Amino acid sequence: MELLDDKMRVWLESAKFVKSISGIYVFYNRNKEPIFVGETENLEKTFTEFLDTDFNENECLKKTAFYQRIFTDNQKQEQLELINKIKNETGNYPSCNSEIEIQT
Repeated sequence: MELLDDKMRVWLESAKFVKSISGIYVFYNRNKEPIFVGETENLEKTFTEFLDTDFNENECLKKTAFYQRIFTDNQKQEQLELINKIKNETGNYPSCNSEIEIQT
């Protein structure tokens, strides 16, 4: 289930080469199911932190096998829209997004 226009990429192989631009990203598990929708002011910084800390020991995010990302200046709004799109299409929120995060 690809959600963004960006091609799906293998996490460890290409995450190191993301630009330092604001955007949203979707992490997928090995079955290519979306598990997390995130937003950031700086994709490079965020992805580098995830790589360097092994997702800050977050067991849910450690299931990431693939990702997609798009560049946008309206990342918070687009993140919420994408999370709601997943909920409407699948009946569930991405498993690693908390309800608190979704409401903000």
